[in-house]
Amino acid sequence: MTFVTQPIGNPAAPLARRNPVAKLAAALLFSLPLLSTLDPLTPAIALVIELALLPLFGLRHAVLARHVWPLLLAGAGVLVTMVLFASDRSGTVLVGLGPFDVTTGVLATALGLILRLFAIALPGIVVFATTDPTDLADALVQNAKAPARFAIGALAAFRLLPLLGAEWQMLTLARRARGVDAGRNPAAKVRLFGATAFALLVGALRRGGRLAVAMDARGFDSGLPRTYARRQTFTGADTLLIIGAAGLAAAVLATTITLGLFRPII
Repeated sequence: MTFVTQPIGNPAAPLARRNPVAKLAAALLFSLPLLSTLDPLTPAIALVIELALLPLFGLRHAVLARHVWPLLLAGAGVLVTMVLFASDRSGTVLVGLGPFDVTTGVLATALGLILRLFAIALPGIVVFATTDPTDLADALVQNAKAPARFAIGALAAFRLLPLLGAEWQMLTLARRARGVDAGRNPAAKVRLFGATAFALLVGALRRGGRLAVAMDARGFDSGLPRTYARRQTFTGADTLLIIGAAGLAAAVLATTITLGLFRPII
């Protein structure tokens, strides 16, 4: 288990230099309208736009592909779930599996859900892949007026994520040294995974408690005005980024509605 907590893009790229709050707001404005429809065309158009804009954020497609493999697993899970539990099995039967017939209707619905998953998740991934966590926390406090206790606490928790991977490896090696090994037994592997995950959770809760006490002892919740080592400015270009994201989202929805393919979720 490994966690990447540093930007993986080029920080000098035009959109990568924008204010973290502006990038976060733009991602939300572009993603939220995708929740209003079930058709596959809307997320497909949005996904094409997102991939086309990646170079402006200083990200290469090959580099990003190595970090979005959990989305591929989630997409496969959606496909399997729809094949097994879809209630609408209209359309042409492609594979006859009795009560689990794979039809064109099932595949169209699964495709729409998978594309929505990718189109909604990708903007958030791009934001965090091109933003330093400290800059994001500072911008939330300075520009979005978020509580410092929340922003700095979230930053501290995010910085501790790499320790989870190191602790997982340590717990695994410690159990193996004591002769606790699942071997080739799948059931034993599941039990061992659960026990290791529980031990990791207990350790994370204890560390979180100690960190909260240490932060309070250092006056992180004193209520006094704070100073900032990194000033975060919100410029006209940041406003244009937000307006552009809202305009692109509206254009995507307008295209789908014009073509008569809009399927409102309500």
